[in-house]
Amino acid sequence: MAISQAVCTSFKQELLQGTHNFTASSGDTFKIALYTSSASLGASTTAFTTSNEVSDSGSYSSGGGTLTSVTPTTSGTTAICDFADISFTSATITARGAMIYNSSDSNKAVAILDFGGDKTSTSGTFTIQFPTADASNAILRLA
Repeated sequence: MAISQAVCTSFKQELLQGTHNFTASSGDTFKIALYTSSASLGASTTAFTTSNEVSDSGSYSSGGGTLTSVTPTTSGTTAICDFADISFTSATITARGAMIYNSSDSNKAVAILDFGGDKTSTSGTFTIQFPTADASNAILRLA
């Protein structure tokens, strides 16, 4: 089993089909779910799954949390999308990676994040910090 960081191939096709709406005020709802090192996720992942998702703990429950500040913009000639950092409180979690998915449209997968190793919180706060929203670092970039 492995988690491989990627923008999901199905998401790329769905963008061209107009499936996903990232408009801040009236767009789709995007979520992030956490996974253990036993998960098998990557570019070929097409939808959210509970298989090898971390267990409910503290404010984390199955399906993860809703991402906010979905803000499509540009940086130079690159279109980018940023999300606000998200935290799960009072949680005992060990996660190896995460999936961003569109819960408004059949839980379609957007991107897989590989943390590069297990990240742990013990009765504390588990936080996902998104990178700087620019052409080189934004979590979603179309160059």
